[in-house]
Amino acid sequence: MSDATLHAPAVSADTPSRRPPITVVGPVAWARASLFSSWLSTAVTLALAYLLARWIIGFVDWAFINAIWSVPVNAQGAQTQACRALQGAGACWAVITEKHRFILFGTYPYDEHWRPLVCVFLFIGLYIVSAMRRFWRKELALIWAGVLFLIGFLMWGGALGMPYVPQERWGGLVITLILSTFGIAFAFPLAVLVALGRRSRMPAIKMLCVVYVELIRGVPLISLLFMASVMFPLFLPEGMNIDKLLRAQVAIILFAAAYLAEVVRGGLQALSRGQYEAADALGLSYWQKTLFIILPQALRLVIPPLVNTFIGMFKDTSLVLIIGIFDLLTAGKTAIVEPAWQGFGIEVYVFVGIIYFIFCFAMSRYSQGLERGLNQHRVR
Repeated sequence: MSDATLHAPAVSADTPSRRPPITVVGPVAWARASLFSSWLSTAVTLALAYLLARWIIGFVDWAFINAIWSVPVNAQGAQTQACRALQGAGACWAVITEKHRFILFGTYPYDEHWRPLVCVFLFIGLYIVSAMRRFWRKELALIWAGVLFLIGFLMWGGALGMPYVPQERWGGLVITLILSTFGIAFAFPLAVLVALGRRSRMPAIKMLCVVYVELIRGVPLISLLFMASVMFPLFLPEGMNIDKLLRAQVAIILFAAAYLAEVVRGGLQALSRGQYEAADALGLSYWQKTLFIILPQALRLVIPPLVNTFIGMFKDTSLVLIIGIFDLLTAGKTAIVEPAWQGFGIEVYVFVGIIYFIFCFAMSRYSQGLERGLNQHRVR
């Protein structure tokens, strides 16, 4: 036994563990180092805190304290007069009370609003189930097929006592969810195939994928929607017509797949060459190597840009306005066209923005948790 061991102080097992001072680690230490490290930093921090506090107080006064939430149903004129009497000092949430059904469901028949409402909850439930890793099995594809079939059955109707509703009457939040969900579901596998095609050793396949990606990424989504709505029907045989919603959905899928393909290709290029060589050493076929070894690791590397593209595509569905489809944002804009409610667009846009924020924030937080869970093996 060494001398250092003999002379080391004995530590009792009952001695409580000591934590580092709060001035060294924790929020206080971070604030001192980041916000109050010098007189200039302190002055800027205090000035920004003052402006932020004033903004928060003003927003609370406008949105809650001085706001008008509702008035008697049979007094719409008095309702708008009371809102206009505020002269901007308070929010007129009465416009949301009056127009929330139109914003959420568009021109769908009023008595049948329960059907798109159920579809919205089915979409949310489908997202939740798909986010749980214990459901990542082959049966998940059957769940998707069944839920999407049920959503289509509810929206169209025409059976079980439900009147038929054409797609021209669909609108609001359910249209946004349909376009974004089908866009993600079909664009992602197409993007994977295109990314693999761009790295193919077959010149014809590689050139075809390169032309597709560069052509689609070289034009804005509005151009694709316009071509799908106006120009594409000109090339169809006489008497043949494809629904406008379906044409918009195909344009969104092609557009999203081109951007996702570049993200996936970046993940494939970031993977070390040793993974490919190890898969070849095991004697695996091309598709076995790709599906079981290469793709899982490549996709794990590019989760943040993938989710960023998904969020961007979810918000870009609002561009279907130019071809006359009533998505959530378009329904919100149309709700304030009525002369009685003109001038209260801020409240409507805040309401629509909150809905967009909820879905986008949920995707962002889930991607962060998924990235941490898949990278636990790297934590030392």
